[in-house]
Amino acid sequence: MQKVIAALIAGLFATSVFAQAPAAPATPATPATPAAPAAKVAKAEAKETKAVAKADAKETKADAKADAKVEKAEATAKSDVASASADAKKTKAHAKKKSAKAKADAAAKKTSEVAEAKKDAASK
Repeated sequence: MQKVIAALIAGLFATSVFAQAPAAPATPATPATPAAPAAKVAKAEAKETKAVAKADAKETKADAKADAKVEKAEATAKSDVASASADAKKTKAHAKKKSAKAKADAAAKKTSEVAEAKKDAASK
């Protein structure tokens, strides 16, 4: 186990030595064409700025699409909830109506039974 740990530590030191980037070679600026590199730098900067702006626009567009999808999903969910609520109210009203009808039928049946019982009692 100690050998494995020692090998790992030695590997870390070895990679840290080779991971360092070598120094960039110094290029002396030639005084004959000082405007040419400045123009190239300006072009490169403009190109980079354009690329960044394009990437930002792409990201903004993607965010807008994602937000639109979320809003659409929320609207659909709200619509589904409203529909379910309406269905529940309708079902509840139907159940109440059935219950009231059943109670009325039971009361009528009980009344007719009582009337028949009184009739039978009177006839005896």
